[in-house]
Amino acid sequence: MFLASKKVGEKGRVIGVYMTPEMVDRARKAARKGNYGNVEFRLGEIENLPVADNSVDVVISNCVINLSPNKKRVFEEAFRVLKPGGRLIISDIVLLKELPKVIKESEQAYVGCISGAALKNEYLRLIKSVGFRDVNVIEESHFPVDLMINDSIVKEYANSIVSVTVYGIKPTNGSGAKCYGL
Repeated sequence: MFLASKKVGEKGRVIGVYMTPEMVDRARKAARKGNYGNVEFRLGEIENLPVADNSVDVVISNCVINLSPNKKRVFEEAFRVLKPGGRLIISDIVLLKELPKVIKESEQAYVGCISGAALKNEYLRLIKSVGFRDVNVIEESHFPVDLMINDSIVKEYANSIVSVTVYGIKPTNGSGAKCYGL
């Protein structure tokens, strides 16, 4: 998960959160190699972000929330760290229909980011339930599961596994009033 403060540029700052020391070390080496001085990496989990309340402008996540068993907690943390008017932009895998138990318990489906995915409507409901407003799916496409997993049962459900990009805003006041802009 990445968190940004201000416009990312020379004066902005990006915080990457990774769950293992090896991932943090690897990211830090890449940042040094690319001479990115305004990037910081912290050890933590997306359910308990190591970031102060109301301190970032944007939360970006690319296909990791589906791996969390407590997605509501992830969205609560994103809401907590965002400044009022801050934006959530996430890409993730969601389902259009429930998967059978055999897929949910499959290691191959878990590694392929499928078995932990939530139903699309429930996923969006969770984001709204923690306080985000103007929650919209801004992009949706079928996930190419047939290219990743050689399992005939999973392939039967391929059309119900989709990749979505979701946008939401933390309101600027406690009333839940909408705020606009990007």
